[in-house]
Amino acid sequence: MLAFPSSYSVGITSLGYQVVWASLARRIDVDVRRLFTDQGDPPHGRSRGRGAALDLFGLSLSWELDGPVLLDLLEQERIPIWASERGDTDPIVFGGGPVLTANPEPLAPFFDAVLLGDGELLLPAFIEALQACRQAPRAERLARLAQVPGIYVPSLYRPEYAPDGTLLGVRPLAPGLPERVAKQTWQGNTLSHSMVVTPEAAWPSIHMVEVVRSCPELCRFCLASYLTLPFRTPSLDDGLIPAVEAGLAVTQRLGLLGASVTQHPQFAELLQWLDGDRFEGTRVSVSSVRAATVTPELGRILAKRGSKSLTIAIESGSERMRELVNKKLATEEIFAAARYAREGGLSGLKLYGMAGLPTETEADIEATADLLLQLKKATPGLRLSLGVSTFVPKAHTPFQWQGVRPEAEQHLKRLAKRLRPKGVELRPESYGWSVIQALLSRSDRRLAPVIAAARGSHESLGGWKRAYRAVLADTVQRPAGLPLPPAWDAVVHATWEPGRVLPWDHLDGPLSQAVLAEHARRSLPQPAAAEPLKPAQSNTAVLPR
Repeated sequence: MLAFPSSYSVGITSLGYQVVWASLARRIDVDVRRLFTDQGDPPHGRSRGRGAALDLFGLSLSWELDGPVLLDLLEQERIPIWASERGDTDPIVFGGGPVLTANPEPLAPFFDAVLLGDGELLLPAFIEALQACRQAPRAERLARLAQVPGIYVPSLYRPEYAPDGTLLGVRPLAPGLPERVAKQTWQGNTLSHSMVVTPEAAWPSIHMVEVVRSCPELCRFCLASYLTLPFRTPSLDDGLIPAVEAGLAVTQRLGLLGASVTQHPQFAELLQWLDGDRFEGTRVSVSSVRAATVTPELGRILAKRGSKSLTIAIESGSERMRELVNKKLATEEIFAAARYAREGGLSGLKLYGMAGLPTETEADIEATADLLLQLKKATPGLRLSLGVSTFVPKAHTPFQWQGVRPEAEQHLKRLAKRLRPKGVELRPESYGWSVIQALLSRSDRRLAPVIAAARGSHESLGGWKRAYRAVLADTVQRPAGLPLPPAWDAVVHATWEPGRVLPWDHLDGPLSQAVLAEHARRSLPQPAAAEPLKPAQSNTAVLPR
């Protein structure tokens, strides 16, 4: 069974989920069913017969806040939520996706196996390893999986803590287990495209094509860039065109996906191909593009193919901040992107930025507001909107040592005060939910009882705070030997020293911690003006308002 922690309409728009499902469904030795929060596939009865026991339960996780939904889905299938409580007759619970690849530790006690990296490599190796020992006791199956590159079996690794609660490391429990588990990277010529096109999807009847994987820009905060290195592009003739053709046989809506699709070396040729007469009536949309690559031709062809707007990430209106995060983007290029979008016939420009970046000041936020107001004046008739989120530190990025800055909440309010009265649409993400996201992205296994306790109230900030307090008060279940979590501020807001042991230190991403620290040093050569919060040594939770 392959689950997604949301409704069918949302889950079926996840290209990663679709590809994993299709990869399993194509195998003759696997009978795969899909499960969403509102519906699921009936048993197929193809290879094991109707009513046969469930061998595997998989979950694709793309968003930290979906963690508690996993536990609801497990209980729905009558599977013990804690891996330590499962027996030989229970299914192997496995997971993958960017959240688990970056830092699986907060959810580790719920999973039997975590697939770190690209499914194109991991899924065949995972299934074949299990088929080779399918009748063996559960412990033997898990031990076999732990020998497969990129498969992390949390129960075979134990975190060690100092008396003051400091994490000392996560170490294998037995000789012969890998000391470190490395993310696996698919280097094939073709990437992925939709396996399901349906009007019931949140993006109805769209065929999605992955144009690029990763991003060459390496903004210092960006998980999508650093975690998925190297930057990979399928060829036009052997990869992209066949993928587009497959979709246009069933729909006239095409979505080109990637962190920076216009940086594909043959994107201009793809665009010219889509400009042909045969695509009359086809609606083409693209995900975020690099502002410096916007041209009048791009605007014209997208407008001709039904797009209304273009999306660019600017991160900040402050040139100082863009330089700090390694955003290679000049102010003139942002103005040119807006001008070209309007000249091409597009009616809107969506910009994405951040608040609360390391060393950010009120002057930097004012620069963002000034930039949007100047853009509005320079491109009359172009509808502008700014989506802005609070900086959240992510594992395997140079800014993983930086904490969430409480000033971000006021900075978001300042942007709203400046922009909304002037007719610029502002779409801020909740500061409070960014704090919870940081709690989940930065914690170790001690957070697992909090995730379990938050079920039923995880859709409210108060629910997460109450769950944290309950765990600290030792009034809810937690695995034997697992210490209480550290103080809230020590996880969410503290700036960590580069030499500190991180919860994910035993898991190798594309770049070493030494290289990430060097990238951070280049961006932040001097300490931030504000004193970093010192890691708390008590178990007293300090919760935000």
